[in-house]
Amino acid sequence: MKFSPVLQSAKLLTRYKRFLADIRLPDGSVVTIHCPNTGSMKNCIVENSPCWYSVSDNPKRKYPFTWEIATTPAGYLAGVNTGRANALVKEAIENGVIEELVGYREIRSEVKYGDENSRIDFLLSARCEDGVGVSDNKNDKQTDCYVEVKSVTLEMSDGLGLFPDSVSARGAKHLRELMLMVEQGHRAVLVFCVQHTGIERVSPADDIDAIYGQLLREAISTGVEVLVYGATISREEIVLTRRLSLIL
Repeated sequence: MKFSPVLQSAKLLTRYKRFLADIRLPDGSVVTIHCPNTGSMKNCIVENSPCWYSVSDNPKRKYPFTWEIATTPAGYLAGVNTGRANALVKEAIENGVIEELVGYREIRSEVKYGDENSRIDFLLSARCEDGVGVSDNKNDKQTDCYVEVKSVTLEMSDGLGLFPDSVSARGAKHLRELMLMVEQGHRAVLVFCVQHTGIERVSPADDIDAIYGQLLREAISTGVEVLVYGATISREEIVLTRRLSLIL
């Protein structure tokens, strides 16, 4: 995912009211920008650290600047815009980076599913909406695949990343829905999209949300697949490039 134009640099001052942050521009002026992250952003907020932001040309936006990249206490880069995670995963699927999800005929986004009024991030279909069936290509998948995406930016130490960074009732709901899809005979996959240059492996954050950790292990035991992919990050682009480890 390339940024066009490239991101602008500033110094982070503070984040507040969840969706706002103040930054200092190179000319010394202070600007309030949009923070596109609903989590705690633990270990991603360092006062007076370098940060990078994008600029919207939408005249209706109250805050035209969006915080995209933070510098962590250890000096790593973290992509804090959780709204980019889905696009990163879709791009990685289409480019063959996530090999486990290659071979489906169609990718649809935000499809209603499950019993709890949910929408799946991606439905990878063996059959297109026009009714065309699976081809003879050996890479085509025979079962629809439900893919849920979660963005990971919480790094503790020695390359260990944790999810979630705050209690996530929504995340627990999504795990229950994925387990239901497996029960109904579908394939279900959770993708941890790691937008953090210092994370090499991911674990459930049991000390933050024990219920989520318990459900994640239960989901895996019932057949839900969990994939972890890490990104390279710069002011020019963020792109998923490598498979990381899951530690339970």
